[in-house]
Amino acid sequence: MMADAGFSFELPPALVAKGFSLRPETDADVPFAMRLYASTREDELAQVDWSPEQKSLFLAQQFTAQRHHYKTQMDCRFALIEQHGVPVGRLYLEPRQTQISIVDIALIPEVRGKGLGQAIIEALIATAATSGRGIGIFVERFNPALRLYRRVGFTEIGETEVYLEMERVYEPRGDQPKQAS
Repeated sequence: MMADAGFSFELPPALVAKGFSLRPETDADVPFAMRLYASTREDELAQVDWSPEQKSLFLAQQFTAQRHHYKTQMDCRFALIEQHGVPVGRLYLEPRQTQISIVDIALIPEVRGKGLGQAIIEALIATAATSGRGIGIFVERFNPALRLYRRVGFTEIGETEVYLEMERVYEPRGDQPKQAS
């Protein structure tokens, strides 16, 4: 469970029944977070003619810069996704007035493509809707999860050279006005 003043997110019961849980990330989790980050960059770095040491240094620098940015420039909630007490991913969220921003969601290669990410995203959509908010995310153009985001209703609202900005707008029922990000 992720909770603090004005925001709470729990994994769906079907995931909890399979041993999945959320817990706050601590400094002791940094080595896992670094390995997870590196696993998300493997395909990209396979195209670069660098030594393993150069790749390792680059990944460490990028991870450190990303972590510093998340901690100093955003109001992030940092959680690890565990299965039976073993870390399998991370979920970083930034609750905003009109949306929940998915700052980062990443899973270890062994659990990717098995529905865990989709179940978490769908639970986030439902949680955001209970407070009248949508969901936002920036996704790298080559990220395989882009198909998932489109499938669950995210649309592109902006782009940079590297990222697509996407959102899933809260769609109220009845006569309530739509909220935008």
